Amino acid sequence: MSPDRTYRWLIEASAPNAGDGFDAHVCASMLALAIAQAREENTTLAATSGLDAAALSALAARLFPGAARPLAAMAGAAAPAPSAEEESARDLLLMYGNGDYALLRPLAVMIARRCQEPHHLWQDLGLRNRGELSELMTRHFTRLKQKNSADMKWKKFISRMVCASEGFSLCPAPVCSDCDDFASCFGSEEGISRLAHIYEQRA
Repeated sequence: MSPDRTYRWLIEASAPNAGDGFDAHVCASMLALAIAQAREENTTLAATSGLDAAALSALAARLFPGAARPLAAMAGAAAPAPSAEEESARDLLLMYGNGDYALLRPLAVMIARRCQEPHHLWQDLGLRNRGELSELMTRHFTRLKQKNSADMKWKKFISRMVCASEGFSLCPAPVCSDCDDFASCFGSEEGISRLAHIYEQRA
């Protein structure tokens, strides 16, 4: 099943009471990419999403009840132990998260796992654009969004916050405006969504 078909399958399986649909859209986007990556790399959904079978079942019961059993089956074995960097990112997200913990935790776990991928974070979450990532952070990680008042790229910002919490900095300059790498942290995050085929058809 292609990522766009997987996304549609999840949305069609979503619960009638799944809020205004944004959370279902975000999670369906993340899972569609994670499922595609698991197939490409011959690994498990637990490995690419960070969520084990129990966590996937719980998330599906909340947002995609019609897909709960297949998602749990795709999880495979337990999720691999996260790297120190991934675990620190997850803990940071949980520390600054708000709202229902039953949704917050899987979001934090999946975002931290997808932070390990090579593209802009909004792309690695399967979102339409960076604006959707901003909405996600405002909704579920409000205090972290407020701290990112200069609108640094999210992967850079999360990494910087993790470094600061552990008492060191990898930044080559004490002030961002004086740094030779300014553009890499604050430059444009334009690009094509990794689920662009879906969004073109829905436009």
